[in-house]
Amino acid sequence: MCKVIAFANQKGGVTKSTSTENIGIGLARLGKKVLLIDADGQGSLTASLGFRNPDSMEVTLPTILERIIEDEEVNRNEGLLVHEEGIYLMPCNIELSALEVSMSNVMRREYILKEYVDMQRENFDFILIDCMPSLGMITVNALTAADSVIIPVQASYLPIKGLEQLIKSISMVKKHLNPSLGVDGILISMVDERTRFSKDIIELLKENYGNAIHIFKSMIPKSVRAEESTAEGISIYKHDPNGKVAIAYENLTREVLANV
Repeated sequence: MCKVIAFANQKGGVTKSTSTENIGIGLARLGKKVLLIDADGQGSLTASLGFRNPDSMEVTLPTILERIIEDEEVNRNEGLLVHEEGIYLMPCNIELSALEVSMSNVMRREYILKEYVDMQRENFDFILIDCMPSLGMITVNALTAADSVIIPVQASYLPIKGLEQLIKSISMVKKHLNPSLGVDGILISMVDERTRFSKDIIELLKENYGNAIHIFKSMIPKSVRAEESTAEGISIYKHDPNGKVAIAYENLTREVLANV
């Protein structure tokens, strides 16, 4: 059985791409066959995996989605990139933003990405979707295609303030488009455990959401190493295998696996 997880938050800079990458590679390190889908027109996930200049790629996610919209044949292997650390990637580029605008008049527009995801399910144990930092049509597509959602939240006040709107959007998608959609949990990232502020934010999250939504025990600490690994196009496991961020993502990956 393939598990499809969307990583969603309408706020940028909350480690959505980094978490998608490192959990995906973490699952591959545990012997799972994993596909990552970059569903953000900025191509952050694609670039962070070392595939530079996504705008020059011939086949990306918008290419595939456009073919589905036009009812053209889609080869499920076309456009997939293989990363040296054992995962597959469907890359993305800026063309997705233009496609999202044109989708407003498409019939069953919320289900376009689901058609592609369902095509890939039998080939993979996990499919992880990195959503764009908005609650637009592509993010709705990702939530419609997914079995569950992981919500990365930065340990600071403003990202938490927008969490309620995201949870409402997930509930709306569950009610109208994807009744089986679940929330695996809230992932707290960029935690500076030395500060009282981070501890207060964590307590605030637990107080406001802990009874309704699972909060992952494994939290991702703030670290320059994580930013360096993204810039180098490799995972934290390869860049700093014994560091605190790598250990945190290893533990988090096992938590995610335990939810299946």
